[in-house]
Amino acid sequence: MTTISDDTAREAVQAVEALGSQRAAAELLNIARSTLQNRLKRAAERGMMGFKPVLPGFRISQTTSTPHGDFVQQKPERGEQFEMPAGQKIKGVSALVDPEGREIIKWIKTDTDREQAAEIMRAAVEALKEEIPRLPALSGPAHFRDDLLNQFVVTDNHFGMLSWREETGADYDLRIAEQLLLDWFAAAIAQAPDAHTAILAQLGDLMHHDALESVTPAHRHVLDADSRLQKVIRVVIRTIRRIIDMMLRSHQHVHVVMASGNHDPASSAWLREMLATMYEDEPRISVDNSPALYYAYEWGKTGLYYHHMHKRGVKDIDRTFAGMFREMFGRCRYNYGHGGHRHSDEVVETALMIVERHQTLAAPDAHSAGGGWLSGRSAKRVTYSKHFGEVGRDVLRPEMVLGASRMQAANDNQPRREAA
Repeated sequence: MTTISDDTAREAVQAVEALGSQRAAAELLNIARSTLQNRLKRAAERGMMGFKPVLPGFRISQTTSTPHGDFVQQKPERGEQFEMPAGQKIKGVSALVDPEGREIIKWIKTDTDREQAAEIMRAAVEALKEEIPRLPALSGPAHFRDDLLNQFVVTDNHFGMLSWREETGADYDLRIAEQLLLDWFAAAIAQAPDAHTAILAQLGDLMHHDALESVTPAHRHVLDADSRLQKVIRVVIRTIRRIIDMMLRSHQHVHVVMASGNHDPASSAWLREMLATMYEDEPRISVDNSPALYYAYEWGKTGLYYHHMHKRGVKDIDRTFAGMFREMFGRCRYNYGHGGHRHSDEVVETALMIVERHQTLAAPDAHSAGGGWLSGRSAKRVTYSKHFGEVGRDVLRPEMVLGASRMQAANDNQPRREAA
């Protein structure tokens, strides 16, 4: 908004005083009457029109009768009409009212328009697709069983989260997150059966925060973060590529599920699109890049379903899976649902399927530890048959694949000698 100078405001006052009419003054100055009125308001605020009630741009806030006369207190009128900042939307309104319920002041709370942000992200991904380097095809294993599938389930790894052992019981940072996940996959693949297909079932919250600010996207809870967002993205891409390479060398086909979580809805979207484009020339890799929050894979008579479980829980998600993928569900005799979110194990068998919520390899953060939400740490490899459903599994814990000495964060946990 352009600032009105003192000379311009004073000119408007003098024109009205000389002509006795706002209309005539506006015509003399060759401006709209509304423009003249705005200049008079600014002049009144600057004391150019005296103090007699009621000045343009002011309102009566209080009247007082005394033996010496009546007094009128004036205050400036309310501000200009609220204009929504670009890319924002109203998420709430608060108001201060007097005892009679009349509004005194109002606060308009805005937040990022997530739909617009998502649209911008999708457009950026489409524009960048042609620039992402394609990877050459890798050779597969010589021997494998056609009827078996190895599903490697990891969830809530929270890359970019910082945990201090003295506060939470375990260290965790970006370095530990990367090394732990790579070592887990190396161990899990080494002891898995020689199966035709592998599923990388990453079930959400791979990243701890989804923007430059280390807060949760929906409720803006402040998070304990390690490192900068771009560095976290770089480490995540590097880690997932290495995992896919390991799986591709040990299986004839690799299917990738990158589920959206409540911590990383935008990051999971660009990661799915990026992987689908990176591996589009690799016929032995398929990436589920569906924008939906629910995913499925059909393996003979075995149906596999995935969701982070931040929208539907372990006890009622079976109906959602069966309804969303009803044709596949009808073809499969054995059906299994998988999710994460709560960092704890739970298995429910219903009339429709077996639903399982999984633990995480990640350490608890300060919020979880402070709230007493403690659970074990693990990830699982589950093997499925085309004909008989689940036929085997392994559970591997962080201490089994990484070792306690390599799980210390590079912070202030090391003993040190105090200065004299």
